[in-house]
Formats: sequence, C-alpha cells, structure tokens
Amino acid sequence: MRKEFGDGFRDTLSVIPAVCAFALVFGATATKAGLSMFDILLSSATMFAGASQFVFLEIHGYHAPAWSIVVGVFAVNFRHILYSASLGRSMGQFSFFQKYFAFFLMADPMFTASEHRASQQKLMPSYYFGFAGIQYVVWMVFTYIGAAFGSLIKDPQALGIDMLLPIYFMTMVMAFRKRPNWLPVVIASGIGSAVFYQLVGPPWHISLGALCGIAAAVVMAKPELKSTEKGDV
Repeated sequence: MRKEFGDGFRDTLSVIPAVCAFALVFGATATKAGLSMFDILLSSATMFAGASQFVFLEIHGYHAPAWSIVVGVFAVNFRHILYSASLGRSMGQFSFFQKYFAFFLMADPMFTASEHRASQQKLMPSYYFGFAGIQYVVWMVFTYIGAAFGSLIKDPQALGIDMLLPIYFMTMVMAFRKRPNWLPVVIASGIGSAVFYQLVGPPWHISLGALCGIAAAVVMAKPELKSTEKGDV
C-alpha cells in the first residue's frame, strides 16, 4: 500500500506545476470577478474542475440566472461521466465509498494517469488517492494564494498564462496516441467540436465533440470485439 501511494505521489509531481498555475489564475480571476474568498474556496472545494470553474466565472460575469450557470458547468463536466464509465471498469479493488470519493476527485490528469496505470497493472485505491489527494490539496492552497495575491498579476496574457490550458489538454490527448484508431477519433472529435461550436456555441461543443469521437470509435471497433460482446450478452 505504501509503495502504491508513493507511486501515485511521484506520478502527480509532473502535473503539479500546471495545477498550481491554473489555481493561481482561477483565484486571481475570481477575485477580479467580484467573488468573495469564501465563494472562491467553496467553488474549488466542491467542483475541483479547473475548466468548469472558469466557465462558471465567465457565465457568472454575464449575470446569468443560477440554472444557466449550473447547466453550463454540467456541459463542460459531462466528460467526467465518460471518464468514470471508462475508468470504472478498472476499479475492481475499490470499495463503494472509495469509488464515490474517487469519482469526486476525478480530474483530467487523474483519469490519464489511472488509465495508463490500469493498462500495466491493477489500479489500487492507494495509488489513486496518492495521486488525486495531493492534487486536491495543492489546488485549494494555490486557489487561496491566487485569490489573495492575484491582483499583483496585471496582464496574465503577457506571461503566456492563457496558453496553459490548451497546452495541458493537448498533452493529455497526445498521451493516448498509441491507442488503436487514436488519430481518427481525435479528428472526429475536433471536427465535431468545431461544427457544434458554430451551431450551438460553448460550452456544449465540448461534450458534443466528445460524443462524435465516441461514435467514431464505435464505428471503427474491431469486428471480432463486437461479436465477442454479443456472445457475452
């Protein structure tokens, strides 16, 4: 158990700098948007989803009704439902309550690291929480620092901070490049997202683009895999 936890802690170190940067920017941006320190920390503690929290800030800035904010955040976080469905197959060692907290702590880097771990050996709770627990603590601490001292950053774009999120997600996508049919699925997702961005606008284009990628993966699934699944049923 100690070794698994140590492996999770070690693996999370590579993404901690990005987590720190996102949390700092979110805290600073939320302060400028007029949120109190309590509101900022509460959103980080309950959502723990950087992209969704930025969407929350953007919609909040338009003084939209509460239901609109909830729907917008759900649209961005819909991908976490897909993450859970995929990773849940590898959680045979998790108890019910461990799965509950694991899905709460599910974030993009956690999903990527866990999928990679599960492809090599059994995914253990101690590894998962060693990775995710550290991220959660760091996210909260640096959200507070960003909210408290973020006003010192006058122009985040001048420092290239606005490019961290695209680079971060691109790195995640590239981590799966050795998977079968990776490129067609990525292309389908990208085209679908771009089309729906024009048709329905953000943030729905994210979830709908992901569904396009899933559809492409289903279409290109190996015939023998399909027949096996039918036989199991």
